[in-house]
Order: sequence, then C-alpha cells, then structure tokens
Amino acid sequence: MITAIVLIKTSVDRIPEIAEQIAALESVSEVFSVTGTYDLIAMVRVRRHDDLAEVIPGRISKIPGVEGTDTHVAFRTYSQHDLEAAFAIGLDS
Repeated sequence: MITAIVLIKTSVDRIPEIAEQIAALESVSEVFSVTGTYDLIAMVRVRRHDDLAEVIPGRISKIPGVEGTDTHVAFRTYSQHDLEAAFAIGLDS
C-alpha cells in the first residue's frame, strides 16, 4: 500500500465543505483541518503509484475551492500500533 500525505490550500470560507468532499473520495482515509500554511491535510492510500495521479490531480484538485496541493509520498510507515504488535510477538496474554 502506498501512502501519500497531501497538503491542500483551499478557499478559507469553504474549508469544512471541501474537507467533507475530499473525505468522501475513495482512497482518502482521513482529512485534517490544520493551522499554518495549508488548510487541510489528506491521507491517501492506494495500491499503485499510478493511482495517485487519479486521486490527487484527478479528483482532489478538481474539487471547487481547492487552490493547490503539495504531495509527499511515504517511504515507510511507523506507528504505535506496529510497535506494540512487534513487542507482543511471543508473549502470552
């Protein structure tokens, strides 16, 4: 699974509506409203790199009010859930 972190600039008067539209897209797992240079951050998870082009410029960027995106593709994912599972290997509950 390929994970992309998409930083999104939007029309500030439509942030909630745009966030809801992005969150409803297939392959978008979460959308965060944030402070700073960008208005929203979307987590996109796809099976192939080619699918990123379909989701980000093909769908997210075409939502009215989306002014620009900056995409970062994850090389590796680390999470607390992964660490807990790794340390639990071989332990009886």
